[in-house]
Amino acid sequence: MKEKDLIEYIARQLVDKPDKVYVKETRGASVTVLELHVDREDMGRVIGKDGRVANALRTILRVMAQDRRVVLEIV
Repeated sequence: MKEKDLIEYIARQLVDKPDKVYVKETRGASVTVLELHVDREDMGRVIGKDGRVANALRTILRVMAQDRRVVLEIV
């Protein structure tokens, strides 16, 4: 499973409006940027208290990426 697919799957499980969730992936030479888009009302669920959910998502990406750098931006 690709990083993009995993983040999209997890985000859909967290939010009230899963049909509004999508991830845009931009690959560079050594960095991949994932932009997670959710409905404005679900933003708090994806970020979590003190950013804990967002940090957990970034940790999962770090483990999956191994030798590449992956950046998660919540838009």
